Amino acid sequence: MSATADSRRRVRVAPADPEAAAVLRSWAQQGDSLLDAAELDLSHADLSGLDLAVGLLTGTVLRGAQLVGTDLYRAHMEGAVLEGADLSRACLTKAILDEADLRGAVLVEANLGSAELYGVDARAASFRGARLNGASFLDARLEGADLTGASVRETSLKAVLDDRTRVEGLTGSVFGPARLEDDGPPRELAGPALEEWLNNRGAAVQVLNSRTAPRTDSRTDSRTDSRTDRAAGNVRNRPFPPAGAPSTTPTSTSSAR
Repeated sequence: MSATADSRRRVRVAPADPEAAAVLRSWAQQGDSLLDAAELDLSHADLSGLDLAVGLLTGTVLRGAQLVGTDLYRAHMEGAVLEGADLSRACLTKAILDEADLRGAVLVEANLGSAELYGVDARAASFRGARLNGASFLDARLEGADLTGASVRETSLKAVLDDRTRVEGLTGSVFGPARLEDDGPPRELAGPALEEWLNNRGAAVQVLNSRTAPRTDSRTDSRTDSRTDRAAGNVRNRPFPPAGAPSTTPTSTSSAR
C-alpha cells in the first residue's frame, strides 16, 4: 500500500473487544477493501481521520468513540450507537443513520449534507457549525440539541424540539412541521409558527411549504452523482487528514467480506 493508504487506515486506538479489533486489523492490512464492522463493539476506539466511506456500520456500537475528521461518506450506520462519540469535522454526506443513537454526540462542523436521520435520537447532541443541507430529520429527537451556527437548506426538520434546543445563528431553510415539547402539552409547529419560534431564538430560517421527503432505499447504488451533490450544495469534503499525512486519499472499491 502507498503511504496515503496507510495513513487513512491507521487505527490510533483499537477497541477492547477482540473480535472488533481483529476486524479492524484485517481491514487496515487491505488497501482496497471497505470496512464491514456491522454489529461489532468499537466503543472508545479512536478512528479519527480514517477513510470509512461506504463502510458497513449497521448496528455498530461506537459509544464514546473518536471519529474526528473521519470520512463516513455514504456509510451505512442504521441503528448505530454513537452516544457520546466525537464526530467533529467528520464527513457524513449521504450517510444513512436511521434510528441511530446520537445522544450527547459531538458533530461540531461536521458535514451531514443529504444524510438520512429517520428516527435518530440526537438529544443533547452538538451540531454547532455543522452543514445540514438536505438532511432528513424525520421523527428525530432534538431536545436539548445544539444547532448554533449550523446551516440548513431544504432540510426536513420534522423533529421533536424543546426550550433547550439551541438555534442561535442557524441559517437557511427547512421543511416542517416540528413538534414542540415544553411546559405545556406537546404541540405541532408548522409554517409561520415554526419560523417564528426558530427566529425568535436567534435563527434566520425560512420555513418552506411542507413536503413528504421520499425515503432512499439503503440498498441502492452508492456511486457518487457529483452534479446532484453540487446542485444541493453538498459537495463531498474530505475531512482533515492526520498530522503529517498527504492530503489526497484513495477510493475504496470492494467489500471486505
